[in-house]
Amino acid sequence: MIYSMTGFASIERQMANGVLVVELRSVNHRYLELHMKLDEHLRSFEPLVREMISAKLGRGKVECRMSLMQRGAADKALSLDEDVLTNLSAVADQIQKRFPSSQALSVSEILHWPGVVQNQQADNDQLAEDIKSSLKQILEDMTASRAREGAKMKALILERLADAEKIVATVKPLLPLQVKAYQEKLTAKLQEALSGVDEDRVRQELVLFAQKIDVDEELTRLTAHISEVKRILDADQAAGKRLDFLMQELNREANTLGSKSVSTEVSQASMSLKVLIEQMREQIQNIE
Repeated sequence: MIYSMTGFASIERQMANGVLVVELRSVNHRYLELHMKLDEHLRSFEPLVREMISAKLGRGKVECRMSLMQRGAADKALSLDEDVLTNLSAVADQIQKRFPSSQALSVSEILHWPGVVQNQQADNDQLAEDIKSSLKQILEDMTASRAREGAKMKALILERLADAEKIVATVKPLLPLQVKAYQEKLTAKLQEALSGVDEDRVRQELVLFAQKIDVDEELTRLTAHISEVKRILDADQAAGKRLDFLMQELNREANTLGSKSVSTEVSQASMSLKVLIEQMREQIQNIE
Protein backbone atom coordinates (compact mmCIF):
# COMPACT_ATOMS: atom_id res chain seq x y z
CA MET A 1 0.00 0.00 0.00
CA ILE A 2 1.16 3.51 -0.83
CA TYR A 3 1.31 5.95 2.08
CA SER A 4 1.62 9.71 1.87
CA MET A 5 4.02 11.41 4.29
CA THR A 6 1.49 14.19 4.88
CA GLY A 7 -1.00 13.62 7.67
CA PHE A 8 -2.65 14.96 10.80
CA ALA A 9 -4.41 13.33 13.73
CA SER A 10 -5.41 14.37 17.24
CA ILE A 11 -7.07 12.84 20.26
CA GLU A 12 -8.34 13.95 23.68
CA ARG A 13 -8.69 11.37 26.42
CA GLN A 14 -10.34 11.87 29.79
CA MET A 15 -8.18 10.70 32.69
CA ALA A 16 -8.57 10.57 36.46
CA ASN A 17 -6.68 13.83 37.01
CA GLY A 18 -7.24 15.67 33.74
CA VAL A 19 -7.42 15.48 29.95
CA LEU A 20 -4.59 14.06 27.85
CA VAL A 21 -4.28 15.84 24.49
CA VAL A 22 -2.11 14.37 21.72
CA GLU A 23 -1.51 15.81 18.23
CA LEU A 24 0.55 14.38 15.36
CA ARG A 25 1.51 16.32 12.22
CA SER A 26 3.74 15.04 9.42
CA VAL A 27 5.12 16.36 6.15
CA ASN A 28 7.51 14.90 3.60
CA HIS A 29 11.17 14.38 4.46
CA ARG A 30 13.98 12.15 3.21
CA TYR A 31 14.14 10.30 6.51
CA LEU A 32 12.11 10.00 9.72
CA GLU A 33 12.65 13.15 11.76
CA LEU A 34 10.79 13.44 15.07
CA HIS A 35 10.11 16.68 16.95
CA MET A 36 8.73 16.23 20.47
CA LYS A 37 6.78 18.97 22.24
CA LEU A 38 5.72 17.43 25.54
CA ASP A 39 4.59 19.10 28.76
CA GLU A 40 7.21 19.31 31.49
CA HIS A 41 5.56 16.57 33.56
CA LEU A 42 5.25 14.29 30.50
CA ARG A 43 8.86 14.50 29.32
CA SER A 44 9.83 11.32 31.13
CA PHE A 45 7.64 9.48 28.63
CA GLU A 46 9.47 10.84 25.57
CA PRO A 47 11.48 7.62 24.94
CA LEU A 48 8.23 5.66 24.93
CA VAL A 49 6.60 8.09 22.51
CA ARG A 50 9.60 8.06 20.15
CA GLU A 51 9.72 4.27 20.13
CA MET A 52 6.03 3.91 19.27
CA ILE A 53 6.14 6.51 16.48
CA SER A 54 9.34 5.08 14.96
CA ALA A 55 7.81 1.60 14.93
CA LYS A 56 4.79 2.81 12.95
CA LEU A 57 6.08 5.53 10.62
CA GLY A 58 8.99 5.02 8.21
CA ARG A 59 9.63 8.48 6.75
CA GLY A 60 8.52 12.06 7.23
CA LYS A 61 9.07 15.08 9.42
CA VAL A 62 6.77 14.34 12.35
CA GLU A 63 5.79 16.73 15.12
CA CYS A 64 4.22 15.28 18.27
CA ARG A 65 2.49 17.56 20.78
CA MET A 66 1.35 16.10 24.07
CA SER A 67 -0.12 17.87 27.06
CA LEU A 68 -2.01 16.97 30.22
CA MET A 69 -4.60 19.55 31.21
CA GLN A 70 -4.99 18.89 34.91
CA ARG A 71 -8.21 19.54 36.79
CA GLY A 72 -8.64 22.52 39.13
CA ALA A 73 -7.52 22.39 42.74
CA ALA A 74 -11.13 21.92 43.92
CA ASP A 75 -11.39 18.66 41.98
CA LYS A 76 -8.20 17.18 43.34
CA ALA A 77 -8.21 14.74 46.22
CA LEU A 78 -5.97 15.89 49.05
CA SER A 79 -4.09 13.74 51.52
CA LEU A 80 -1.86 14.36 54.54
CA ASP A 81 1.58 12.88 54.89
CA GLU A 82 1.46 11.05 58.25
CA ASP A 83 5.24 10.80 58.54
CA VAL A 84 5.68 14.56 58.11
CA LEU A 85 2.88 15.23 60.61
CA THR A 86 4.48 12.89 63.19
CA ASN A 87 7.87 14.54 62.85
CA LEU A 88 6.33 18.01 62.95
CA SER A 89 4.39 17.13 66.12
CA ALA A 90 7.51 15.79 67.81
CA VAL A 91 9.51 18.90 66.95
CA ALA A 92 6.65 21.15 68.14
CA ASP A 93 6.53 19.30 71.51
CA GLN A 94 10.27 19.74 71.97
CA ILE A 95 10.00 23.47 71.26
CA GLN A 96 7.07 23.82 73.65
CA LYS A 97 9.07 22.12 76.42
CA ARG A 98 12.08 24.32 75.85
CA PHE A 99 10.07 27.49 75.30
CA PRO A 100 6.86 27.12 77.35
CA SER A 101 5.73 30.62 76.51
CA SER A 102 5.81 30.00 72.75
CA GLN A 103 2.53 29.67 70.93
CA ALA A 104 1.42 26.34 69.50
CA LEU A 105 1.24 25.85 65.76
CA SER A 106 -2.09 26.81 64.28
CA VAL A 107 -4.00 24.60 61.85
CA SER A 108 -3.25 27.03 59.03
CA GLU A 109 0.49 26.89 59.77
CA ILE A 110 0.42 23.10 59.88
CA LEU A 111 -1.44 22.87 56.55
CA HIS A 112 1.05 25.25 54.93
CA TRP A 113 4.04 23.35 56.25
CA PRO A 114 6.05 21.93 53.29
CA GLY A 115 5.17 18.30 52.61
CA VAL A 116 2.17 18.08 54.96
CA VAL A 117 -0.51 18.37 52.26
CA GLN A 118 -0.02 16.36 49.07
CA ASN A 119 -2.06 16.34 45.89
CA GLN A 120 -3.15 12.89 44.78
CA GLN A 121 -0.60 12.25 42.05
CA ALA A 122 -1.56 10.20 39.01
CA ASP A 123 -0.09 6.75 39.02
CA ASN A 124 2.83 6.71 36.58
CA ASP A 125 2.09 3.19 35.40
CA GLN A 126 -1.51 4.09 34.64
CA LEU A 127 -0.41 7.29 32.92
CA ALA A 128 2.01 5.29 30.77
CA GLU A 129 -0.82 2.95 29.78
CA ASP A 130 -3.05 5.90 28.91
CA ILE A 131 -0.28 7.39 26.78
CA LYS A 132 0.31 4.05 25.03
CA SER A 133 -3.35 3.53 24.19
CA SER A 134 -3.76 7.14 23.07
CA LEU A 135 -0.68 6.96 20.85
CA LYS A 136 -1.81 3.65 19.39
CA GLN A 137 -5.15 5.16 18.45
CA ILE A 138 -3.72 8.36 17.02
CA LEU A 139 -1.08 6.46 15.02
CA GLU A 140 -3.82 4.29 13.53
CA ASP A 141 -5.74 7.45 12.60
CA MET A 142 -2.59 8.99 11.13
CA THR A 143 -1.82 5.85 9.12
CA ALA A 144 -5.38 5.72 7.79
CA SER A 145 -5.15 9.38 6.78
CA ARG A 146 -1.81 8.83 5.05
CA ALA A 147 -3.21 5.74 3.30
CA ARG A 148 -6.18 7.68 1.92
CA GLU A 149 -3.87 10.39 0.63
CA GLY A 150 -1.53 7.72 -0.77
CA ALA A 151 -4.39 6.08 -2.68
CA LYS A 152 -5.17 9.39 -4.39
CA MET A 153 -1.51 9.86 -5.29
CA LYS A 154 -1.28 6.31 -6.65
CA ALA A 155 -4.32 6.88 -8.88
CA LEU A 156 -2.79 10.09 -10.23
CA ILE A 157 0.58 8.41 -10.91
CA LEU A 158 -1.09 5.47 -12.70
CA GLU A 159 -3.00 7.94 -14.86
CA ARG A 160 0.24 9.67 -15.82
CA LEU A 161 1.90 6.31 -16.51
CA ALA A 162 -0.91 5.37 -18.89
CA ASP A 163 -0.39 8.66 -20.74
CA ALA A 164 3.36 7.99 -20.91
CA GLU A 165 2.76 4.52 -22.36
CA LYS A 166 0.57 6.03 -25.08
CA ILE A 167 3.32 8.49 -25.99
CA VAL A 168 5.97 5.75 -26.14
CA ALA A 169 3.66 3.69 -28.35
CA THR A 170 3.31 6.58 -30.81
CA VAL A 171 7.06 7.19 -31.16
CA LYS A 172 8.16 3.77 -32.43
CA PRO A 173 6.17 3.85 -35.72
CA LEU A 174 7.65 7.27 -36.46
CA LEU A 175 11.21 5.97 -36.87
CA PRO A 176 10.79 4.22 -40.27
CA LEU A 177 8.94 7.29 -41.53
CA GLN A 178 11.87 9.49 -40.45
CA VAL A 179 14.35 7.28 -42.31
CA LYS A 180 12.18 7.34 -45.44
CA ALA A 181 11.82 11.11 -45.29
CA TYR A 182 15.57 11.51 -44.84
CA GLN A 183 16.20 9.22 -47.82
CA GLU A 184 13.97 11.30 -50.04
CA LYS A 185 15.56 14.51 -48.83
CA LEU A 186 19.09 13.15 -49.32
CA THR A 187 18.28 11.82 -52.79
CA ALA A 188 16.86 15.17 -53.83
CA LYS A 189 19.99 16.98 -52.64
CA LEU A 190 22.30 14.57 -54.46
CA GLN A 191 20.25 14.89 -57.64
CA GLU A 192 20.49 18.62 -57.36
CA ALA A 193 24.25 18.59 -56.74
CA LEU A 194 25.21 15.80 -59.14
CA SER A 195 24.07 14.63 -62.54
CA GLY A 196 23.15 11.22 -61.06
CA VAL A 197 22.48 9.60 -57.72
CA ASP A 198 25.22 7.56 -56.04
CA GLU A 199 23.20 4.71 -54.56
CA ASP A 200 26.11 3.50 -52.39
CA ARG A 201 26.50 6.98 -50.93
CA VAL A 202 22.77 7.13 -50.22
CA ARG A 203 22.85 3.74 -48.45
CA GLN A 204 25.84 4.76 -46.33
CA GLU A 205 24.19 8.00 -45.30
CA LEU A 206 20.96 6.16 -44.48
CA VAL A 207 22.82 3.68 -42.26
CA LEU A 208 24.53 6.50 -40.37
CA PHE A 209 21.26 8.39 -40.04
CA ALA A 210 19.38 5.33 -38.82
CA GLN A 211 22.05 4.71 -36.18
CA LYS A 212 21.91 8.32 -35.08
CA ILE A 213 18.16 8.39 -34.57
CA ASP A 214 17.78 4.82 -33.27
CA VAL A 215 15.88 5.17 -30.00
CA ASP A 216 14.66 1.60 -29.74
CA GLU A 217 16.82 1.07 -26.64
CA GLU A 218 15.45 4.21 -25.00
CA LEU A 219 11.86 3.18 -25.77
CA THR A 220 12.51 -0.28 -24.36
CA ARG A 221 13.94 1.19 -21.17
CA LEU A 222 11.05 3.61 -20.84
CA THR A 223 8.60 0.72 -21.13
CA ALA A 224 10.57 -1.33 -18.59
CA HIS A 225 10.75 1.56 -16.09
CA ILE A 226 7.02 2.22 -16.41
CA SER A 227 6.30 -1.45 -15.70
CA GLU A 228 8.58 -1.34 -12.66
CA VAL A 229 6.83 1.75 -11.30
CA LYS A 230 3.50 -0.08 -11.58
CA ARG A 231 4.94 -3.12 -9.80
CA ILE A 232 6.27 -1.03 -6.92
CA LEU A 233 2.97 0.83 -6.58
CA ASP A 234 1.22 -2.51 -6.08
CA ALA A 235 3.84 -3.90 -3.66
CA ASP A 236 3.14 -3.84 0.07
CA GLN A 237 6.30 -2.05 1.16
CA ALA A 238 7.92 1.38 1.38
CA ALA A 239 8.16 2.77 -2.14
CA GLY A 240 9.13 6.45 -2.04
CA LYS A 241 12.90 6.20 -2.50
CA ARG A 242 12.73 3.56 -5.25
CA LEU A 243 10.05 5.47 -7.13
CA ASP A 244 12.13 8.65 -6.90
CA PHE A 245 15.09 6.80 -8.44
CA LEU A 246 12.91 5.45 -11.26
CA MET A 247 11.68 8.97 -12.01
CA GLN A 248 15.31 10.01 -12.49
CA GLU A 249 15.83 7.11 -14.90
CA LEU A 250 12.65 7.88 -16.82
CA ASN A 251 13.72 11.50 -17.14
CA ARG A 252 17.15 10.42 -18.38
CA GLU A 253 15.62 8.30 -21.15
CA ALA A 254 13.18 11.05 -22.11
CA ASN A 255 16.10 13.51 -22.43
CA THR A 256 18.01 11.06 -24.63
CA LEU A 257 14.92 10.60 -26.77
CA GLY A 258 14.74 14.35 -27.25
CA SER A 259 18.45 14.68 -28.07
CA LYS A 260 18.15 12.06 -30.83
CA SER A 261 15.04 13.60 -32.31
CA VAL A 262 15.08 14.84 -35.92
CA SER A 263 11.35 15.50 -36.14
CA THR A 264 8.85 17.75 -34.45
CA GLU A 265 6.72 14.76 -33.45
CA VAL A 266 9.50 13.01 -31.51
CA SER A 267 10.59 16.27 -29.88
CA GLN A 268 7.03 16.92 -28.74
CA ALA A 269 6.78 13.35 -27.46
CA SER A 270 9.98 13.83 -25.45
CA MET A 271 8.70 17.10 -23.99
CA SER A 272 5.33 15.58 -23.09
CA LEU A 273 7.06 12.66 -21.39
CA LYS A 274 9.19 15.01 -19.30
CA VAL A 275 6.11 16.96 -18.23
CA LEU A 276 4.38 13.76 -17.13
CA ILE A 277 7.49 12.54 -15.31
CA GLU A 278 7.80 15.84 -13.44
CA GLN A 279 4.15 15.67 -12.42
CA MET A 280 4.68 12.14 -11.09
CA ARG A 281 7.89 13.15 -9.35
CA GLU A 282 6.08 15.94 -7.46
CA GLN A 283 3.67 13.35 -6.08
CA ILE A 284 6.36 10.76 -5.36
CA GLN A 285 8.32 13.27 -3.26
CA ASN A 286 5.53 12.92 -0.72
CA ILE A 287 5.34 9.10 -0.70
CA GLU A 288 6.74 7.24 2.30
